[in-house]
Amino acid sequence: MMMPELINPHDRFFKEALSRQEVAVDFLRYYLPPEVTALLDLSSLQLSKDSFVDETLQEHFSDLLYEVGLLGGRGVYIYVLFEHKSYADPLVALQLLRYMVRVWDYALRQQARLWPTRSVPVVMYHGAARWPIPLDFQSLFKPPEALREYLPAFRYWLCDLSAYSDAELKGEVELRAALLLLKHVFQADLHDRLPELAQLWYALSRQGTGLAYVEAMLRYLVSATDRITERDLREAVEAVIPEGGALMMTIAQQWLERGLQQGLQQGEQRGEQRGQRAGLRQGLLAGIRLGLKLRFGAEGVALLPEIYRIEDVALLQALQDALETVSSPPELRRLYAGTN
Repeated sequence: MMMPELINPHDRFFKEALSRQEVAVDFLRYYLPPEVTALLDLSSLQLSKDSFVDETLQEHFSDLLYEVGLLGGRGVYIYVLFEHKSYADPLVALQLLRYMVRVWDYALRQQARLWPTRSVPVVMYHGAARWPIPLDFQSLFKPPEALREYLPAFRYWLCDLSAYSDAELKGEVELRAALLLLKHVFQADLHDRLPELAQLWYALSRQGTGLAYVEAMLRYLVSATDRITERDLREAVEAVIPEGGALMMTIAQQWLERGLQQGLQQGEQRGEQRGQRAGLRQGLLAGIRLGLKLRFGAEGVALLPEIYRIEDVALLQALQDALETVSSPPELRRLYAGTN
């Protein structure tokens, strides 16, 4: 099953971060059981672009599949299931069993025989509370001893970010920044972690491809939580990164332009005037939504039900342009009041 379009912000950021070769290698090095890591040739890591999660569960789980060579052997699959929600699913072992069978089917199709038969299931969890569920499949049933041997018997490895202090998060800056963000995104202390995150962003921004990674993290913060406003981000970034305000404005403008461009492309692909207009309108609405959240937080987002009723594309374009200059949501509202 090919990877679907990523809509859930946690899904998108998890895959954006852990699909990076250096981040994936770092994660497996530090967060698998040491006795397993000692067997792996991490330089051989390859990422599968397939997903094995049911469409009905994509709001709860995301996944990545790595193939890694064994030292002196053929290889092993590392299947990482990412728990999106702030609470743990008690049936995760059952879901894992289903996906592991799909991974083995995938291996059989790829190789025309079942190798590597070895598979290590990993659950990565970033809820606010500790993971409360047993890690073995048979605990779902608690069978009488005489029946136990007739049930599948396996356990999964848990990476529970809530069990680590910030100081215990290991790895290079790329991995630590991602894990720190994932760990605190559901927690009440997220705002207090912004200075530490900004320090990591600054270190990343000085690397060759690091600025795009910083943008991914800022985009995740804006889309995944209402606890952080554009002003919070700006203050944290400006306190650490030279010309941080310019960086935030550049990124915000890129997001607005990207939303507009995506809408235009959708309309052009339809090849019809009506499709072009609908695509343009959707792009403008996406850009306005992001701009309101970046500049004014929840107070700005509260205008969206009114703005969504606007059909006039020219007015929507004017509203998007005005987001660069207005000082408050009521000022923006005056531009369209009485038009709906």
